[in-house]
Formats: sequence, structure tokens, C-alpha cells
Amino acid sequence: MSGGFPEALHFSFADAVNRFVDWLVLAYGDQLRNVSDGLLQVLVGLENLLRLTPWWLLLVIVALMTWHASRSITRALVLSGLLFLIGVVGLWDKLLQTCALVLVSTGLCVLIGIPVGILLTSRPLARKLLMPVLDVMQTLPSFVYLIPVLMLFGLGKVPAIFATLIYALPPLIRLTELGLSQIDPSLTQAAHGLGASRWQRLRRVQLPLAMPSIMAGLNQSVMMALSMVVVASMIGARGLGEDVLAGIQTLNVGKGVEAGLAIVALAMVIDRISQAYGQVRRG
Repeated sequence: MSGGFPEALHFSFADAVNRFVDWLVLAYGDQLRNVSDGLLQVLVGLENLLRLTPWWLLLVIVALMTWHASRSITRALVLSGLLFLIGVVGLWDKLLQTCALVLVSTGLCVLIGIPVGILLTSRPLARKLLMPVLDVMQTLPSFVYLIPVLMLFGLGKVPAIFATLIYALPPLIRLTELGLSQIDPSLTQAAHGLGASRWQRLRRVQLPLAMPSIMAGLNQSVMMALSMVVVASMIGARGLGEDVLAGIQTLNVGKGVEAGLAIVALAMVIDRISQAYGQVRRG
């Protein structure tokens, strides 16, 4: 007697998903191409801007941002020194490519995540509907949603942006909603009693009070975007992840370690600066 699952109960929705993706490509191929071209122009433009900026000026900018956020000269020198070491090992151009990808992905996260977080706070039905979607986005393996993204946008930097966006967006939405929902209702009611409109209450009362939570969500989104750079390199996006992947493919341990440590250094720089700005907001 076989212990296998009965074939009569087998069911697959793979064909339905394939037909849906094919329909998207046929029906909205031109629109998707326009979106892809627009994002590519933004990304390439940012990369070119970073390349045109002298390396020492970028280090000075990082040091000034760190000092402005933390008021610590030591921290500013350490973080700018970490980026300097990335250049010393010959990964400066790869660093700029990774920075451009992370900045564009994070910018899209902010444009989408904060408004959606506000929507979840004000619309309980939207919260019930979207929270399971966010759960799926956070737990679904990245290689699964890479397949339809590649079919819709092909290989290159643009699918890497969308793959990173899907992975890094949920924390910002969740923490924006959390920060807004934890505000004392009496403060909002007081602003309403003083004649503030809904937009004024949101802009002048709710968002400033929720800013520490929003900054924490932004920090998490940036860290998750950085964790995707190796996966992004597998679908045509260049950067530090490309050297990690090349180290794996050629068994070049040294090359992979150098690129991996460069990603860690970049993550430390972004994490310390964003955390420092979040602490300033709390103060």
C-alpha cells in the first residue's frame, strides 16, 4: 500500500499564473517598457553623478552627514574611513553602483511605504486586506518573485530595483503604521479642536510624533535592500554583489571576502547615519 499523496487530489495553479503573466506582457508591455526606461534613466543618471563627484568630496559629504546627525567627530572619521578602505581595495566604482541601486530602491520605498502606512492607519479594512500581503512579501523567497519580474522587465538593473523594492518595502509600511497608531488620540483631538484640518493634523502632529518609528522602518528597508545586492547581481545588476557572485563561481575566496566586507562596511555607514538621525528626531 502506497503512502503517497493521492493523485486525484492534485491541483496546480501554475498554468493560471503563467497565463496571467503572459497577459500582462501582451496587454501592458509598452507601459512596462516606459516604466523600465524611466527608472533606468534615474538610476544611470545617479550613477553618473556619483562617478563625476571626486572621491574625496564624497568622503567629506559622508563625514559631514555623520557629524550633523551624531555630533561625533570620531564617528564621522571612522565611517568615512570605512568607505576610503573600500576604494583602497579597488571597489570604489562597484561601491557607487551599489549605492545608486540602494538609493533608488529606498526612494521608491519611501514614496510608496509612507503613504500606504498612513492608509493602513486610517482605513481598518485596508489594514486587514494588506497585512497578509505584507506577510507574503516578507516571507516569499526572493527567487520566486524574480521569475515574473524577469519576464516583465528582462535582465538588468530595473528588475533588480523591483526585486529589492518587494523585499525591502514591508518594514517601512509596518513601522509607519505602528508609529501612527501609537500616537495618543487626545493630541490629535486637541489639534482638531484648534481648527486644524486633516492634512494639517497629519503633517504637523502625527508624522512628527511617528518619525522615530518611521526612521526605524527606513533603516530596516535600507538594510534589507543591501542584503539583496548579491541576488540583484544574479539578474544583471552590477555592484559589490557582482564580485561576491564571481568569487563564488570561480572559488576566489579572497575576492568574495573583499566584496562581502565592503558590503558590510557600506551597511555600517548607512545604518549608523540613519540611526543617528532617528535619535535626533527622538530628541
